[in-house]
Parts: sequence; C-alpha cells; structure tokens
Amino acid sequence: MRSLLTLFFLVLATVTLCNGYANPLPCSGTCGNTHDPTAIRRASDGRFYRFATGGRIPIFSATSIQGPWQQLGTVLNGNAKVNSPGANDAWAPDVHLVGNTYVLFYACSQFGSPASVIGYATSSTLDPGSWTDHGQVIASTTSSGFNAIDANLVNPTTLGFGSFFGGLYQVPIGSNYQPTGSAYRVAYNSTSGSGDSVEGMYTFQYGGYWYMTFSSGQCCNIPAKKPPAGGEYKIMMCRSQSATGPFVDRNGRSCTSAGGSVLLESHGNIYGPGGQGVLQVGNTWYLYYHYMDTNVGLGDGQVLWGVNIMNWGSDGWPTV
Repeated sequence: MRSLLTLFFLVLATVTLCNGYANPLPCSGTCGNTHDPTAIRRASDGRFYRFATGGRIPIFSATSIQGPWQQLGTVLNGNAKVNSPGANDAWAPDVHLVGNTYVLFYACSQFGSPASVIGYATSSTLDPGSWTDHGQVIASTTSSGFNAIDANLVNPTTLGFGSFFGGLYQVPIGSNYQPTGSAYRVAYNSTSGSGDSVEGMYTFQYGGYWYMTFSSGQCCNIPAKKPPAGGEYKIMMCRSQSATGPFVDRNGRSCTSAGGSVLLESHGNIYGPGGQGVLQVGNTWYLYYHYMDTNVGLGDGQVLWGVNIMNWGSDGWPTV
C-alpha cells in the first residue's frame, strides 16, 4: 500500500509540474487598485511606472517591478478631452516610449456599450503634472462593428484595440496617432460561451515573430454572476511573422476563427488573470496582469498586481 501511495504522489507531482503555473512574484506597497494595468521602465533612471483603469488614471512608481509601489497622482487633471459620457472615468491605459516622448492611450465608455472612444496623452517624464491630453484617436458607435476601447500601440504606425462587439482590431495610424486607413479584424471567437469574448490585446516582438496576447472570458462582476470554471478571465496568445497578422495559435488555428493558446489561467488561489502586458528588462521578460486572490475576495475592487517571469521554449512560444 505504501508503495502505491508513493507512486500516486509522484504521478500527481509530475502532472502539477507539467500543467502548473508559477505564482505571481511577491509585491510590496500598493499592489491593489490595478485593473487593466500598463507598465514601463523610465529610460532616464530605471524607475518603474504603473498605470491602471479608473477615474483620471492613477500613477504608481517603484524601484522594482515588485515594488514597493507608491501612488504619485494621476495622468489627467480633469475629465478626458473626448466626447463620451464616460469622460470622467478613463479605462485600460497603454503606455509606450516613442522617441523621447511617453505616449499613453486610454478609453472612455460605459460598461456593456460599444459607443466608446480612445484618446491619448503625452509626457516627457511620466510624472503627475507632466501629461498633456490630446483627446480622440478613434471612436465607435453601436453600428461600427467594433468597440473602441483597450488600445495597444503595436508599433508607431499600427494601433490595436477592441473588446467583445466584433473582437480585436488594428488600424493604421500616422505620426499624430490619427487613423490613416480602415480598421481590420485580427482576432474573433464566435464559439465562446460569452460570444466574442476577447479583449485587451497586447502585442510585442520576439525573434522573428509578433506575439499578440489578449484576455478572454468574464473579467468583472464575479460575486454577483460567477461563471462556470474556466469561464473567467484568462490570458491567451497567438503569433504572426508580421505585426499586422494573420495571427495563429500553437496549433496553427487562425486567431480570427476562435484560435488562441492559453498563456496563463486560474490556478490555486489565483483567479481570473487578465488585462495583461509584457515588459522586457535586460534579458528578462515579464508578463504583468491583474488577478483576484480567492483567499482575499473576487470583487472588482479587489484585483491585484501580478507579475510572472516569462520563459521561452525551444518552439518559440512563451510560458509562465
């Protein structure tokens, strides 16, 4: 009997190692208030900056990606300079360094509506008081076929965006970040339990490929309407040899035909990871995201800052 039990636990440990995910790295300071985070390392001194959904877009800073995080202020001084009933509550920021200028995209909308708008602000330092709001980049209506939120600057000439309502899109942009052509779809999942439940893309380049990560599943309102296991947020990925697609998953399935391989999903007490981004520091690649801790609570206001080191396999796909 003892030998059988020993064999059972050895098999169980092997399965856990093969199918498990690493827990988030320890975080210190203000690790909450971090729905749909975006992060960057300042070029001048190496400090880390984190931004998140809510109000005027909170700014956090730390000496390490793990903290100690401290809130410094906000990006916007008032309502966003866009025509939206949600202009007082900016969502899903996305920050990048373009030349010598930091560019942050944001979105304004109302929950469950495709009538949305993406705007942008610029800064030379990332600090509060240094940001200039330039207003609208692209907007959507109930008849647009897409939802203009969750922006992601793929490269200086391509902006990604989208949430439910038709899936994920890209649009060509000029040096003033205004569209120079029509939007086109790069991801869609009509077979998911929640319809086209993909949103929040983040695209980056590694080797000869462009990797598009995105969130799929239910992000919010979990205590009131908890989905079946596996129906909550998870982080998916596809890749392409071109920044503009077409993107496919590990199995070669098109991302516009319900393709997508899981990069990170719920495990242990880690629930609903999503709203992700990727940050390279030296030779280390970090996947950052928000998640809920089942030991703490599943409320929208209880999301936490999560960071995992991302490793690269011999097949060219990342794991965490």
